[in-house]
Amino acid sequence: MLGNLRPTEIILILVVILLLFGAKKLPDMARSLGKSARILKSEAKAMKKDDEAAKAAEAPTAPADPSAQTAPRTIQAAPGDVASSRPVSEPNRTAQG
Repeated sequence: MLGNLRPTEIILILVVILLLFGAKKLPDMARSLGKSARILKSEAKAMKKDDEAAKAAEAPTAPADPSAQTAPRTIQAAPGDVASSRPVSEPNRTAQG
């Protein structure tokens, strides 16, 4: 579709865009589009780094001393699960009055 456009049609489309959005708004629109592209690029890099860190953490490592005992695992309740959740520690409350 884009390959079938002749130069006069492209110029006509650009003129219509200038009339619709105005010459003052186009640089602002291009600037905001550039900012959005930079933000998207940086977020994609951050996600890639997070994935690499997660893969590195998932890699099994052999313990240096096989006779060493591992600490017991603690299982916590899922968020919003009030039936099986228990507080770890509660502050001591004394009656003042």
